[in-house]
Order: sequence, then structure tokens, then C-alpha cells
Amino acid sequence: MDLQKAFDLNKDTWNKKTAVHYESDFYDKHAFAKAKNSLNPYELKALGDVTGKSMLHLQCHFGQDSLSWVHKGAVVTGVDISDEAIQLARRLSGDLELPAQFVCCNVLDTSQYVQEQFDIVFTSYGTIGWLPDLKPWAQMIAERLKPGGIFYIVEFHPIAWMYDYTVSPPQMKYHYAQEEAIYDEYEGTYGDDTSTMISKEYGWNHSLSEVIQSLIDAGLKINRVAEHDGSPYNVFPNMEQGPDELYYLKDGLYPMIFEVLASKA
Repeated sequence: MDLQKAFDLNKDTWNKKTAVHYESDFYDKHAFAKAKNSLNPYELKALGDVTGKSMLHLQCHFGQDSLSWVHKGAVVTGVDISDEAIQLARRLSGDLELPAQFVCCNVLDTSQYVQEQFDIVFTSYGTIGWLPDLKPWAQMIAERLKPGGIFYIVEFHPIAWMYDYTVSPPQMKYHYAQEEAIYDEYEGTYGDDTSTMISKEYGWNHSLSEVIQSLIDAGLKINRVAEHDGSPYNVFPNMEQGPDELYYLKDGLYPMIFEVLASKA
């Protein structure tokens, strides 16, 4: 397929999503402006004290998590394909007095736009599904890490992406590691399901083994892999909030989240 056409369509959708998401309860801009934190327990526990560390945040959207890491002491550069999101991230950085650098590019082209190496490369929740191949993604991560640096991803479990959520109830439709692109067109967005915007998206499924092997092949050492039933976000049907404030599937038959922590020698 024409990958550039797919990337351009996705970029257009994310440009439209930016304004909707910024005004949504999901992103709660007023609470964020007060707390300056949108990070969840998984990533906070995994990365710990980031004071003085340089961080590259991949697919940062409009920068709430990037600026949260700045608030915790990191020196952050965020990249995203959406120019609308990057413009908003830069504005928020100035308005909230949380200095960060933001670069607009396809994440796979990051090394063409960012030459610095970082202590930490970070990405989270709903990122790798926009990429047709994880090999160049992993290679870019290895290029952008300093020796001794760490890469951390926390992401929705690939089993969750086997379902078609445009029908009710959701139907298992896609292969766990489907190579062909999946095209979706639907009204609304995860940030505001009452929005009348039409989301048009190409996505790709990636197995957990593909994620791990791509990082190994890029020369990184896998330090930790974990799977969790609880999600910080109520973005899938039939979820209930637990006493830990995470969301769980009612039937609880598969994990919702995975983590991988890797390092560069």
C-alpha cells in the first residue's frame, strides 16, 4: 500500500483530534494546568526520579505527558506527526512555564530531525499501532539513546487490538499480528465520543514478541517485560474501575497493558 498516503491521512485525523482532545474531559486541561501532571502509576514507577535527565518523548500528542516530565525535572524533547498538536504543545509549554522542545515529524523520521542522544526514550498508550514496521522504529530508538540510556514503553496489549470496536458488541476480527493495514472510519474519538468529527485511520497490529524482538535486533537489552490487567484509561467497552482507580475488563480474560524496559550498552 501507499504508506505516505496512510501517514498523511492519519496526520490529518490527528490534526482534527487535537482541538477536540484539548477541550475534552479526557485531557481535562484545567486540572492539568493546576497539577502539571498527567502521568500514570506505571510510568512513574518504571522511570522513577528523572531530575536532570534528558528525555525524548515519542508521539507526544499535544505534550501533556512531556510537560509532566518537565515538571518532575527532566529535560524533554517531544516529537509528533501532527503540526496542530506540536503548535499547541509549544503554546502550553510557554503558558505553563514548563520549558521543552517540540518537533513535528513522523516518528520513524526522528533521527532526521533530532540528532541529540538522550538518557531516556519514552512512549506510551496508543503509539505503535500507527507504525507499519517496528524495525526502523527500534533502530531509531537505539540511535537516539546515549550509551547506558533506557527505553521505556507502556502500551495497550495487542490482544485488545484484535477486536473491531465499530460494532456493538465488539467482535474479534483481526489477527494478533496482522501485517496488513487496518482501516477504520468512525464518528468521534477516544477523547470525546460525543464529537461529530469523523476519524479516518490506518493502523497496524504488532505482537508482543515483535515489539521485544525489534528492540533486541536493534542492539538493546531487555531488562523488564510485564503485563497488567488494569488500564489507566476507560477506553474499551465493558470496563469497571477497581479500588486502585485502574479500569478492568468485566470478564478479565486478558491483560490490558504491557510494559517493556530496555537499555543500551
